[in-house]
Amino acid sequence: MVGLPVHAVLPQLEEPQTSAASSHPPSRPACASLEGLRVLVVDDEADARDLLELVLSQAGAKVMPAPSAAAAVETLLLFQPDVIVSDIGMADEDGYAFMRRVRAMAEPLGATPAVALTAYTRNEDKLKAAAMGFSAHLGKPVNPDDLTALVAKLAKRNAE
Repeated sequence: MVGLPVHAVLPQLEEPQTSAASSHPPSRPACASLEGLRVLVVDDEADARDLLELVLSQAGAKVMPAPSAAAAVETLLLFQPDVIVSDIGMADEDGYAFMRRVRAMAEPLGATPAVALTAYTRNEDKLKAAAMGFSAHLGKPVNPDDLTALVAKLAKRNAE
């Protein structure tokens, strides 16, 4: 059995030079502020729903989670969100059917901007989401900065 000699020396990494600029870790660009916005999150997977709720609430949004399309319709009437973020692939009723129900409602609820979340990100999938009434399409896994920026953009567009 061949091993390293007892006195082997491993190469050492150079110590980074410390200065005022390098003493702080690089900062990520700040997420868009969602302060004061109401966001309905619809996803039948608890972990995904919790993650979306965390990301959006940390950006300042008041988030109401719904575990199904049926629960989301009830919540929509009471919560009256500024933006809806909905998964497409849900078990009982998918996001497309949910969005058809939303778009059939009287305004202003029926015109609430909505983000479709899906692992399917082909151009055809984006076109289908738009045809079904979604305002935007975002692929999974979701980048928190992209999500908050999109929600802020849709809320601003809706307020104008």
